[in-house]
Amino acid sequence: MTVHFIGAGPGAPDLLTLRGRDLIAASPVCLYAGSLVPAAILDHCPPGARIVNTASMALDDIIAAIAAAHDAGQDVARLHSGDLSVWSAMGEQLRRLRALDIPFTVTPGVPAFAAAAAALEAELTLPTIGQSLVLTRTPGRASSMPEKETLTRFAATGATLAIHLSVHNLATVVADLTPDYGADCPVAVVWRASWPDQRIVRATLSTVEDAVAGSMERTALILVGRVLDSADFAESSLYAAGYDRRFRPQSADSPFIGRTE
Repeated sequence: MTVHFIGAGPGAPDLLTLRGRDLIAASPVCLYAGSLVPAAILDHCPPGARIVNTASMALDDIIAAIAAAHDAGQDVARLHSGDLSVWSAMGEQLRRLRALDIPFTVTPGVPAFAAAAAALEAELTLPTIGQSLVLTRTPGRASSMPEKETLTRFAATGATLAIHLSVHNLATVVADLTPDYGADCPVAVVWRASWPDQRIVRATLSTVEDAVAGSMERTALILVGRVLDSADFAESSLYAAGYDRRFRPQSADSPFIGRTE
């Protein structure tokens, strides 16, 4: 018996990995975060599967359900929205399963920031404009922030920011970022990225509060950075005609000649 933690993606049911789909189809028990995982994902469950919405369950109850499946020799598909590596609460579950000696696997999913960037038709790392992306959030009831992980510290880097779980703190986001990014810095707020009712607001730090005006909550992602509206950036050397690289040596003297590794 194995518990398969599966990133179910940002919302669109077809943004699910083939591995995730197959594991769901092979698991007679499915635990899913019903407040965020689309119901269509559950169509992959096998006939007769036990499907449990964990939205109203405490951690102890979730682990108890997994332990019961383990005792019965049944594999479990444990679905979380987006990707499991950030803000999924998977870590505390894995810690409990290790203590109980219950085996598990982890299958990644499409993260919300990637779905938001796709909706914006944007690359978040443009040459000469921005080469770093910071995934962060503001403090909330469920989790505080470490002392050094503040928006003002991240703002000092000038990196592109993907600010999760923070649209309710939009005024604070604007106040913390404006000194370093400037009032004219572009901002995009994407609500329910990839869902049928997805909404996008494009603005600047000086206008975003009025542009959003309480129209989005919970699942909105805030993206901040010059990459969001810059057309004046250098092209990558990767595809430059004269760039010497392993798969396209430019001369007989290239160090890549004859290399196959």
